[in-house]
Amino acid sequence: MKLSIAAVVALAASVSAHSIFQASLELYVNGVDQGHLTGIRVPDYDGPITDVTSNDLICNGGINPYHQPISQAIITVPAGASVTAEWHHTLNGADPTDPADPIDKSHKGPVISYLAKVTNATQTNVTGLKWFKIYQDGLNPSDQSWGVDRLIANKGKVTFTIPKCIPPGQYLLRHELIALHAASSYPGAQFYMECAQINITGGGSTSPATVSFPGAYQGTDPGIKINIYQTLSNYTVPGAHVWYRLILFWLADGICL
Repeated sequence: MKLSIAAVVALAASVSAHSIFQASLELYVNGVDQGHLTGIRVPDYDGPITDVTSNDLICNGGINPYHQPISQAIITVPAGASVTAEWHHTLNGADPTDPADPIDKSHKGPVISYLAKVTNATQTNVTGLKWFKIYQDGLNPSDQSWGVDRLIANKGKVTFTIPKCIPPGQYLLRHELIALHAASSYPGAQFYMECAQINITGGGSTSPATVSFPGAYQGTDPGIKINIYQTLSNYTVPGAHVWYRLILFWLADGICL
């Protein structure tokens, strides 16, 4: 399907102003703010990752170096807790005078969260980790709204649940947004992500199926190479299935095994 003139104009404008987004600035556990930049590896620069084969896709920090000093805090999160990640255009936080805060409205796409179990959540080497998806918010076909639209409506906040079945211990929480305004060809989709350092307490013993970064995404995935300037009947969020959602589907009573 060809783009309309209005879509072409919107696309050109959004691409030329692509430095629209920054970092996940704060984490809330059961509604309690853990502190500005605390326990999160955030880059100073707000540019995207566009290469799905790059190690920068894991936690960022390569072409967009981390803000120094990198927080050494590890945030305690009870299994089953509600976690809220907060996004803004710059590291300064919310700016009501900035029309692109928390993100420009043109940057439509899904919001996704993964976990990877680690020996030490402050470890610098993040290659080779095994990730499982715990949250995604993609397209609502009924009104053509995206996860990013809901992020904006919630003033940059995205809330999801830490599965109560997973083993206790230290994890990296990879929170990601994929902007699809230029995704009609590859590379075009823009990936923004940060990793939070958490310690999960309580929990169970279930080991979810995992994926790797890079590797979980391909440039030809229908959720990565896509023309969003049309009415979409569905959208496939890239990467693994949401593990906890599958568990709850099979366990009608919600009991962890």
